[in-house]
Amino acid sequence: MAIARLNGGPLDGQVLPLETPDLEQLILPYSEGQLVYERAGAAANTGEDDGPTEVEFRFAAEPQEVTPGDDDVRPGE
Repeated sequence: MAIARLNGGPLDGQVLPLETPDLEQLILPYSEGQLVYERAGAAANTGEDDGPTEVEFRFAAEPQEVTPGDDDVRPGE
């Protein structure tokens, strides 16, 4: 098993399970939109006795901007 350590953005400090440590990018749902985290370096702890494999991902973008007033759309706007 591998884990992703997220740095930056709204999910800073979160740890998520990874099915494969070879991923270059994570696209995660967030509120009404998505967040993009990109791989930041090689996997750590890849030995048999040093714990789960860890891959660092850094916040890259929020492709769909989410604002608090998005649900309050007035007719004609």
